[in-house]
Amino acid sequence: MGKEINNNLGKIDISEEVIATIAGAAAVECYGLVGMASRKLTDGFTELLGRENLARGVMVKIEDNHVVIDLFIIVGYGVNISEVAANVIERVRYTTENLTGLNVAQVNVNVQGVRVLE
Repeated sequence: MGKEINNNLGKIDISEEVIATIAGAAAVECYGLVGMASRKLTDGFTELLGRENLARGVMVKIEDNHVVIDLFIIVGYGVNISEVAANVIERVRYTTENLTGLNVAQVNVNVQGVRVLE
């Protein structure tokens, strides 16, 4: 499932996986974010995902012409979590709308853990 866009040149299909990868890549560029976390919490442990698995920390829902993005992140110890989340929301919304042309209705940030930076 994804989003189909038709114009005078033809048809464009953008999969939810592509949107998730774009959102994950945009998120990890934000200061204070250590990385993406797995969407599934197993026994209270969060798994820090590598760059090749960014989409696993993102859930995308497309309803009508609106995209809803849920991000699961791990932040660094000592950062202002609400400020990091606000930056992530802004960057993910801007980047996703810019690259896909889709309207992002909501970006939800779920902080799954805090890591001490070495």
